Amino acid sequence: MDYLCQPARTLRGCLRVPGDKSISHRAVMLAAIADGSSHIRGFLPGEDCLATLRAFTGMGVEAERLSDTELRIHGVGRYGLKPPAGPIDLGNSGTSMRLLAGLLCAQPFAITLTGDASLTRRPMRRVTEPLGQMGARITTSETGTAPLTLQPADAGLRAIRYHSPVASAQIKSAVLLAGLYAEGRTELVEPEASRDHSERMLRAFGVELEAHAGFAALEGGQELRAVDIDVPSDISSAAFFLVGAAVTPGSELTLQNVGLNPTRTGIIDILRTLKADIDIANERTVGGEPVGDIRVRGGELKAATISGSVVGRAIDEMPAVFVAAACATGETIIRDAAELRVKESDRIQSMVDALRALGISAVPEADGARILGGRMHGGVVDACDDHRVAMSMAIASLRAEQPIRIRHCDNVQTSFPGFVEMANAVGLELRVLNDCPEVA
Repeated sequence: MDYLCQPARTLRGCLRVPGDKSISHRAVMLAAIADGSSHIRGFLPGEDCLATLRAFTGMGVEAERLSDTELRIHGVGRYGLKPPAGPIDLGNSGTSMRLLAGLLCAQPFAITLTGDASLTRRPMRRVTEPLGQMGARITTSETGTAPLTLQPADAGLRAIRYHSPVASAQIKSAVLLAGLYAEGRTELVEPEASRDHSERMLRAFGVELEAHAGFAALEGGQELRAVDIDVPSDISSAAFFLVGAAVTPGSELTLQNVGLNPTRTGIIDILRTLKADIDIANERTVGGEPVGDIRVRGGELKAATISGSVVGRAIDEMPAVFVAAACATGETIIRDAAELRVKESDRIQSMVDALRALGISAVPEADGARILGGRMHGGVVDACDDHRVAMSMAIASLRAEQPIRIRHCDNVQTSFPGFVEMANAVGLELRVLNDCPEVA
């Protein structure tokens, strides 16, 4: 699937983007091992989250689809899961694989986790190594990638104090989920704070834990109680539209009911650093998560140096930040973003290559890039089967002088179902080319 993006002029209106992917994953996982039935509203029906849902229905969990975005999950308790009929295919979802490695490594049956070509290239030792220290028996490929084969732990799991070399919500979540099954107090220390959706949701399901910036700990053996969950709109999905409106003079766009978890709002801080005009209204708390409405007005952005902890709080949104930098006056320097190298694609190189194809001066560096804002002409770019690269380059069409053809956009559906329709509703001009004809 390719996108053909005609030059657009402004974004205007109000949008409510789909539910938060990170929260949707965790809601399904914890509801499945809770006692009782949980009602989940605002679930993201993208392929990644559906892969998580299928994994648990394949292990005997009953899930009612009340609508595309509403589920009722009948939990089976911590030890109620059943052996699946075969390997669990998690598609493109790294979150599913890394978190399930922690949740399933204490189960009394063997299980194999696999995925598509992209997922089986991503590093998994970052979670299998701490889980191994807890007594988990997990084998990977020779290069430390999936498939992951989990065998029952010989003597159960033991609690550890783990110092993570990087701030990663996926590492932290895998260790904490394993810690639910471990004897004693499991502790995780990070070099800086990572997103805390797991801690918030564990508390919602009745788990007592200690958590503050860069630290989380819980006692093993705690049972989970079913709850109702309202999933806010995903700030990672909203980010594309925030950037699109910010870089386009004359735009005015409101994103409604967006999750404003402080570990996730780096994109707002970065855009403000680039002098974007952003306001937040109607702030409130829903299901333990802060939410609000974000209004952005278009204008001229100014280049800046983007580094430090704010990058970690916006790591999934950084491809869109590359586009903002390409539209800003001056040279923007991005640092401390080495994690982008091991996402669905090498996002530093993918975005640099795409921007260069449109005439922007961009230089990759080990942990970031230097991007000189300028005029974007049209052309053909490769999304490298990476949904965030694809959507970022679609947003770039707002400032392009000619059409942009974006190749290999199939995986957009995994994280943002309905992206094309929603984008066109507020002013973009995107067309899906299933047969990939040449651009005239």
